[in-house]
Amino acid sequence: MKAKDLLPHLKYSPMHTIWHDTDVTLDALNDLGNHTMVKLLGIEFTEIGEGHLRATMPVDEHTRQVYGILHGGASATLAETLGSVASSLIIDREKQLCVGMEINANHLRSVASGKVHGEARPLHIGKMSHVWDIRISDDSGKLVCISRLTVAILPKTASFHFQQGEQIT
Repeated sequence: MKAKDLLPHLKYSPMHTIWHDTDVTLDALNDLGNHTMVKLLGIEFTEIGEGHLRATMPVDEHTRQVYGILHGGASATLAETLGSVASSLIIDREKQLCVGMEINANHLRSVASGKVHGEARPLHIGKMSHVWDIRISDDSGKLVCISRLTVAILPKTASFHFQQGEQIT
């Protein structure tokens, strides 16, 4: 399925995707998570498509809650990671940055082992905000969680220039 079929309201040329940076690799995306919650939870990006971004996360001692099933916060983390990274691939990171504004997650089914598989697709790509639909499924393809993430697109000003580990003021 082509990106123009996924988002018919957007204008697409035959070689156009939603991504600003078309040279990004999965290795580069996975390296972004080093020394972050993404690495701790084992989130791994697996596919960059014309209109979607996919990642997996293990259901293990880092992502389970006390009852032995996937913690809802871990699902929300996977969803926010997918949507936020996808937004960062759409914007011009030299001039803009993106931050999560709102997330919701409906947990539909429990998972006790294996991996969960997330896919983010845009519902809205605007100049000031992006809205993402993130679907998380278990290894058998059953829907586990549906999430919606709203991301703010901000100009990079002097107060927003930072190095990894520094706080944004």
